[in-house]
Amino acid sequence: MSAPAKLGYFVRTAVGSIVRSPFVHVIAVASLTLALLGFGVARLARAQLDALTDALGGEVELTVYLAADADAAQVDSLSAALAQRTGGAVTRVSPAEALGRLVTQLGDDGRGLSALPDNPLPWSLELTLPRGAREPSLLAALAEKTRALPFVTGVDYGEEALERLTLISRALEVASLVVFSLVFLTAVIVVSATLQLAIFSRREEIEIQKLVGATDRFVRVPFMLEGALQGVVAAGLALASVGALVRWLEGAGSEVLAFARLGSGLAVDWPRLAGELLGAGVGLGLLGSFIAVRRFLRV
Repeated sequence: MSAPAKLGYFVRTAVGSIVRSPFVHVIAVASLTLALLGFGVARLARAQLDALTDALGGEVELTVYLAADADAAQVDSLSAALAQRTGGAVTRVSPAEALGRLVTQLGDDGRGLSALPDNPLPWSLELTLPRGAREPSLLAALAEKTRALPFVTGVDYGEEALERLTLISRALEVASLVVFSLVFLTAVIVVSATLQLAIFSRREEIEIQKLVGATDRFVRVPFMLEGALQGVVAAGLALASVGALVRWLEGAGSEVLAFARLGSGLAVDWPRLAGELLGAGVGLGLLGSFIAVRRFLRV
């Protein structure tokens, strides 16, 4: 039998099995869809947290407060060292500029600051940090080293807020991994059980194939295709469900999104998400079918 003929036979057999036993395959698809939906929602949540981190990127700064008698050459050397070490951009802020910012931020309450006889604010360096340089442990080490300089009076980088945001990100990542692992195992078990039912219903046909010389691979492939097809359908349903959830959130929760600095829409990389769901769905389906065939046929 030629390769195209074999492929056609495998596809017809797999589709025919699904048509003959739709109920068990619906159960398998539903189980896979729930697993992939959980994975998709976790990926969606992680994407929003990354978007929030990027939105806060302009506020993630390391501010170095300088002594009044700081030498210009030393300040220039420190600016270059900070920029080189973090890959960020350093801006020198004068006391007048800092006071002007403060007055603007306070609004009506800050008008009295303009009448102060002396400006109490020092010169400072503001280091805007790129995404890869926002690790709390790295910033803590950099801040400690900078504070030790004799012409530096203080260093601030929003330590508590940054640590909390990083902790939330890591917790979400671990939680999504644990949840998906549990649902993953459940989906594999369900797919394996449903395909064992399909295999049992075709046991006479399989015995005849083995008697006439069919190889283990020839018997196994149609069932593997069934699992893969289940995964493809489940991935499509999960992607559609995530899309519906996104549309609902963007419609009903627009104020929440704006408050979370996500604009009017969620940050979703649809091609990547679709590829991940499809790959996970096919992988789950193939694994479940492989286990079912191996256990039932002992091949």
